[in-house]
Amino acid sequence: MTKSNHNPYTLGLDQNPANYVPLSPLSFLSRAAQVFPNRTAVVHGSAVRRTWAETFHRCKQLASALTKQGVGKGDTVAVMAPNLPEVFEAHFGVPATGAILNALNIRLDAEAIAFILQHGEAKVVIVDREFSEVIQRAVRMMAHKPLVIDIDDPSYEGGELIGSMDYEAFIADGDPDYPWELPENEWDAITLNYTSGTTGDPKGVVYHHRGAYLNAMSNIVSWDMGHHPVYLWTLPMFHCNGWCFPWAIAAAVGVSVSLRHVRADMIYNLIKEEKVNHFCGAPIVLNMLNNADDALKAGINHEVKVMTAGAAPPAAVIEGMERMGFKVTHVYGLTETYGPSVVCAWHDEWDEKTPEEKARLKSRQGVRAPMLEGLMVANPETLEPVAQDGKTLGEIFMRGNLVMKGYLKNPTTTDASFEGGWFHSGDLAVWHPDGYIEIKDRSKDIIISGGENISSIEVEDTLYRHPAVNEAAVVAMNDEKWGEVPCAFVTLKASAQGDITEEDIIKFCRDNMARFKIPKKVIFCDLPKTSTGKIQKFVLRDQANHK
Repeated sequence: MTKSNHNPYTLGLDQNPANYVPLSPLSFLSRAAQVFPNRTAVVHGSAVRRTWAETFHRCKQLASALTKQGVGKGDTVAVMAPNLPEVFEAHFGVPATGAILNALNIRLDAEAIAFILQHGEAKVVIVDREFSEVIQRAVRMMAHKPLVIDIDDPSYEGGELIGSMDYEAFIADGDPDYPWELPENEWDAITLNYTSGTTGDPKGVVYHHRGAYLNAMSNIVSWDMGHHPVYLWTLPMFHCNGWCFPWAIAAAVGVSVSLRHVRADMIYNLIKEEKVNHFCGAPIVLNMLNNADDALKAGINHEVKVMTAGAAPPAAVIEGMERMGFKVTHVYGLTETYGPSVVCAWHDEWDEKTPEEKARLKSRQGVRAPMLEGLMVANPETLEPVAQDGKTLGEIFMRGNLVMKGYLKNPTTTDASFEGGWFHSGDLAVWHPDGYIEIKDRSKDIIISGGENISSIEVEDTLYRHPAVNEAAVVAMNDEKWGEVPCAFVTLKASAQGDITEEDIIKFCRDNMARFKIPKKVIFCDLPKTSTGKIQKFVLRDQANHK
């Protein structure tokens, strides 16, 4: 029998508006407002409590106001603020215009912010008064000045209003009936997030609507969020767009509980007052909650789920949280993978293990999340998967819809990161017999401090600018509070030996970089090198951690 090329399943069965709509998290908001208009959507202190219908109207007003300012497809709108309702709204209102949201890291200095705003070509910057000074300095460095809009939030006393108008006045000019349309192409960019990587200049990671939609759903499934979760913003929304949780909250029609500053008393009080049942945070946040006064912990009578990632959380930190009755889920990902794309999925049979054994299992990074297509630990040169023996080191690779579009204006780095059809994470791990991965080291010399990525090269560049420094190398040093902190090894010029102290070097760094990047320890010594002159950082890491 001759095989025919005829395929009846393609004949006349084309995509059309009735059977195909691009995936976009913008649809989550319109549905929430339509189906549950009167349910609480946003809470901020005692003054702000808005429904999903009100939030939808405000997001449409924001989109309309931006459109009136000439913002449209392919433009960038930046926001510099803590986890306030305005940032939550920007995750919907900005992409509704076709523009791209760039949530700025509030811990960066003016020079880094200026680079990001220029590289991303921001047309508008929305800034909270707490960060008006650093934005003002950054804008002064820019050749093309963006429109600046102030967030005049009463929860912060201080800071100046530096913009053309405040946010409330800005959106008041917007139309609450602005047409809410999905992008024509789900591959269109939705957000821009900058990551330090291992170079001095940050790299702009571009997300698309499809990936944002799918990772929001992946979060709901992998964390078993259910209907109407109450989510507390302990995780910054500038981190991978809050790991896509602004969109996940809308999809699950939950409650977004704002938090300006991450403090144990405020977290515990909001958990009790608002019946918060979900929050995320780096191990440093969990450690802070573990060590808080027992009086703060009293009175929590409902289950609270915690998602953590960053530097691998010590098993003791996880154990401490679970002893308090919090249910911890450990995830792993990168800015390039929309945040969490790997999850330490739990097995019921593990319930019988001791608290110590459970915590040890939970400290592993895990398996692919529901919407990630591929995950493997493999030889970085050949891409051959390593043995699943829990011992053989390899690099972590991912592929699928939860991988970024690429790096903005950086095709060479984009191509290198996707070589072989997999995203190269740069993280070294082992693969356990049960299929779970566990990070052991980093092939890139990134330091993850309190959930923040610190480029060792960037810190070294600053150290080299000190007139007394001859050579410098920076590595990660274990820290009980922050997980990891920078430790600097410095060789002084002969003329400066005996005159320069550790405090002198730290003060110089304090004057020239963001505070969280400053080395916590400086060791003066000759740097160990290979025969070709390359500094042996693994030796320094061992020395910093007393191995």
